[in-house]
Amino acid sequence: QVQLVESGGGLVQPGGSLRLSCAASGSIFSIHTMAWYRQAPGKQREWVAVIISGGSTNYADSVKVRFTISKDNAKNTWALQMNSLKPEDTAVYYCNAKIRVASGQYEDYWGQGTQVTVSS
Repeated sequence: QVQLVESGGGLVQPGGSLRLSCAASGSIFSIHTMAWYRQAPGKQREWVAVIISGGSTNYADSVKVRFTISKDNAKNTWALQMNSLKPEDTAVYYCNAKIRVASGQYEDYWGQGTQVTVSS
């Protein structure tokens, strides 16, 4: 079994910063992609950022320049540094990973979600 645990959400004023972290544990052979998604009230879940095992990154246009995704392969953790936050960034943020488990298959896993609220 694999588990993803997130931390770091909270309330922040517009223009502020937050850092989200996600830790993967369990029967992990390797992690192919590490990503962040978010879901605002009344909206569908949307992709925010991804970092691939080789280190390349990609971002949704709405967060490009403001958000940075990073990872620590040795610890099976990744983070999302969010700067210059806007009220429209308010959402539940989910970490996601495509993980190769002991059987050799790649499986998709999700964290439980952490609330980020940007408000004055």
